[in-house]
Amino acid sequence: MKEKAYIASKRLNCFYASLFVLAFLSFPVNAEIRIAVLNFELKDVTSNPYIPQEIERTASIKPLLQSALEKDSNHAIVQVDVTAQTNANGGFGYLFNYHDEAAKLGKKFGAQYVIVGRLHKPSFLFAYLMAHLVDVKTKKLIGNYVVEVKGPQKKITAKGVETLAQKIKKTIDP
Repeated sequence: MKEKAYIASKRLNCFYASLFVLAFLSFPVNAEIRIAVLNFELKDVTSNPYIPQEIERTASIKPLLQSALEKDSNHAIVQVDVTAQTNANGGFGYLFNYHDEAAKLGKKFGAQYVIVGRLHKPSFLFAYLMAHLVDVKTKKLIGNYVVEVKGPQKKITAKGVETLAQKIKKTIDP
């Protein structure tokens, strides 16, 4: 009789242990944070605006930022369809200024956060990487970042993007 109770007790303990392991594995320990990075806009107010090099530099910011955000982190980059971004954008600076509209776009693609950015070039000597971090759930601006980059060199722009990514990570990482 004692032996049957002992076996039943062992089975019950095994069952509870299996249940615990199953429950532990079903909860994400380090869930990914889903971030949508929109194409950056160029605001060039110099006397020779929108030259091909600046357009190319502006286009390089999004992939650089995506890479920097994914590096050594639990961030997953959500791809937003360019056509959907264009359709959501009511004009230059619209998504940058209307956080609720940026949030709607991010939600459509399953993002938790949306980064809306701009390269503001007031001079030939320097430019500003500007980014807004929008919480999709609350539709609110939770981060407003500005990083100054001096000179048009690709290396300097990449360094500025790294600095921008570090600032964003400080805001969203627990």
